[in-house]
Amino acid sequence: MDLCTLIERNAAYAPDKAAIRFEGQTLSYAGFYRRIERVSRGLKSQLGIERGDRIAILSLNRPDYLTLLYACARLGAILVPLNWRLAAAEQLFILSDSGAKVLMLEQSFNAVLPDLTRQLPDICLVGLDFGPPGGSKLDDLMDGDGGGERNPRADLSCPLLIVYTSGTTGRPKGAVLRQEALLWNGVMSQHMHDLTSTDHALTVLPLFHVGGLNIQTTPGLHHGATITIQSRFTPEATFDAFELDRPTVAALVPAMMQALTDHPRWVSTDLSALKAICTGSTMVPQRLVERFVRRGVPVLQVYGSTETSPIAVYTKLGADPVPDGASGLPGLCCEAAVIDDVGTKLPPGTPGEIAVRGPNVFCGYWGDQQATLEAFSEGWYRTGDIGRCDADGYFWIRDRKKNLIISGGENIYPAEVERVLMGHPDVADCAVVGRPDPRWEEVPIAYVIRRPRTRIGADALLAHVQSQLARFKVPREIIFTQQLPKTALGKVQHFMLKVLDTQSSPQGDND
Repeated sequence: MDLCTLIERNAAYAPDKAAIRFEGQTLSYAGFYRRIERVSRGLKSQLGIERGDRIAILSLNRPDYLTLLYACARLGAILVPLNWRLAAAEQLFILSDSGAKVLMLEQSFNAVLPDLTRQLPDICLVGLDFGPPGGSKLDDLMDGDGGGERNPRADLSCPLLIVYTSGTTGRPKGAVLRQEALLWNGVMSQHMHDLTSTDHALTVLPLFHVGGLNIQTTPGLHHGATITIQSRFTPEATFDAFELDRPTVAALVPAMMQALTDHPRWVSTDLSALKAICTGSTMVPQRLVERFVRRGVPVLQVYGSTETSPIAVYTKLGADPVPDGASGLPGLCCEAAVIDDVGTKLPPGTPGEIAVRGPNVFCGYWGDQQATLEAFSEGWYRTGDIGRCDADGYFWIRDRKKNLIISGGENIYPAEVERVLMGHPDVADCAVVGRPDPRWEEVPIAYVIRRPRTRIGADALLAHVQSQLARFKVPREIIFTQQLPKTALGKVQHFMLKVLDTQSSPQGDND
């Protein structure tokens, strides 16, 4: 059995059931499985794809993203999703580091081709919607007459994904996820969302990230649900989907929640079909949660990382209310703990590093044994996040361990200061980082984006923070800016802000 078997079974049970909707077109489970068969046959017979070969994809969200994932599962091959927001040099590094044999790409990203053909001339090119020079089009690849048998020893133990994470230093690392990790992750998603074949998930997060791929999309397909895919997030398209497609669940990062609730259609769009949305990826302002709850839509929170597929800790639909600020309980099929620097479990209430153990956890970093060894302690994956757990098992996530600011011997968690700043009505977004200081070792500074048509000054913001937090946690400087460096899922890249701060003397309009 491999992960594609789940699609095969759903196609047998309900062949005409809608599996994927995209841009007005519907692909049934039977049609989806037939396309997977044809793609896997073409990959095997025409490109010689064998068990363990890597196939990269550079594309916006589209049904063939998922077709390719399950074709890889059928063949025991490995999919390497490329972040289309990266620079060409970064994408070329991932292609080289992973040893990708094939690159499938959308025509809109063909600007990478000149550098690619010069630096990696042996890679096979396949266009998802065009015929690249020197390559082939996916539809033509599927016209071959080769056999459709799976590759030998292709099963759930095979690696299926190499997802590259943005590193705080040096090059990104490729987290390797086995097929079984996606299977168990899907079981936890089912538990979290009360997911059934009658559900309908709206996918707006990018599929190159485990959040877009694995929080609801692959779990929904495994359980026979319908998935509506948008090529990328826009508020207008999302509101249209809420009204026309009537999804029951959706995964949204806080930046998307903000964009939707600030939109003129927020008050008029019918959200009654939604039984819940889930969110995570970064700090979730309570005001955003309350806006959805006031519209009758429960908000679930999920905590995890690329290395955990990503589901690890979550709140469950229909369960008892969680304590204020908690991210939830450990998932149904994994364990979570708070440990110290040597890997010892800490007592309830004591802050430490969050660790996760279970079948959903990655099996290592591609080609980097040292980084893999450093990531694990006694079988536990060390997340690099600081948090605490209470006596009832609920987890509170404080911040990234590497973001921790130590000022005069006191620990300052940027997320705590950011939460208070975001509580001011004139603040649209913010980030807090540490700046080297000869007396205190480090002091906090804040980068702040004002909400449109507001002119809040630094002194007023500092007074707002000081009214709620200890004096040593108050930023020494407020730097007003127009944007913050972020990942594709809206996480602020604090390490980039620290680099910018040390390389220049920030000139904020601290009026």
